[in-house]
Amino acid sequence: MKKLIVLALIGLIAQLIDGALGMAYGVTSTTLLLVFGIAPAAASASVHLAEVVTTAASGVSHIKFGNVDRQIVYRLIIPGSIGAFFGACFLSSIPGEVIKPYISIFLISLGVYILYRFLFKQYKKQSQSENKTFTKKQLVPLGLLAGFLDATGGGGWGPVTTPVLMTKDGMTTRKVIGSVDTSEFAVAVSASIGFFISLGWAQVQWIWVVSLMIGGLIAAPIAAWLVKIIPSHILGVFVGGFIILTNLKVLLHTFNFTSESSYSIYAILIILWIAGIALTIKKGKEEKNTSNKKTNFLKNSVDY
Repeated sequence: MKKLIVLALIGLIAQLIDGALGMAYGVTSTTLLLVFGIAPAAASASVHLAEVVTTAASGVSHIKFGNVDRQIVYRLIIPGSIGAFFGACFLSSIPGEVIKPYISIFLISLGVYILYRFLFKQYKKQSQSENKTFTKKQLVPLGLLAGFLDATGGGGWGPVTTPVLMTKDGMTTRKVIGSVDTSEFAVAVSASIGFFISLGWAQVQWIWVVSLMIGGLIAAPIAAWLVKIIPSHILGVFVGGFIILTNLKVLLHTFNFTSESSYSIYAILIILWIAGIALTIKKGKEEKNTSNKKTNFLKNSVDY
């Protein structure tokens, strides 16, 4: 019983992170199941079954709060579903561990760029060019790759699509997160069908799936609300730092860093991350004060 409560709490926390940052539900939940000794394919299958319900709830919540770019969702769901289906079918024969370091390097690079963009570029310009979006030629390969990695690694839709979408000028953070979470429903369904064909339902831990679902359902509307109220530039710094920290573990393990060295690197990065968040909040307040002063000056000039 205690294990089920812990799983429900993990599902809640994972969905809060995923719904607020556009990533990490699959990675967090799959990691936990692997720790408990479930085979990778069975763990990924269980997580994707839980995600069918949690992503549906998350998508509905994001749509309700206006966090979704429907054009991006429509262009991602078909290639993402195809990639997830084939990734699930061939999971047992794909050496996913071999390519993980290269994917991590790519994602860390994107995370650094996102931090640079939201820390040092004018985030105010985003709202002025919000209508910019990706073309089909750009989103189709992205959806195929992200869906494939999501099924083979037990998580990857958000970590791949969110940072890539956020690198484009004019894309607002909350719309990226909401669109990624909403489109993930189709990916979870397709991956689950693929696992059913390749594994059957016998290996799925249904009690664990239900526990993860319950936690995710509770967290979904809360996360969507947080995305609605937190400024885009602060969310951007959160996402960039989170991408770097979650992918750094793979590289440290690949290059055989000692525990002491790894802890030191994490400590330094976390301190820099917190400093970046504080700097972003300060810049946001200064920008708001400057904007208010200009508005008051113009208003007084008109009245005069």
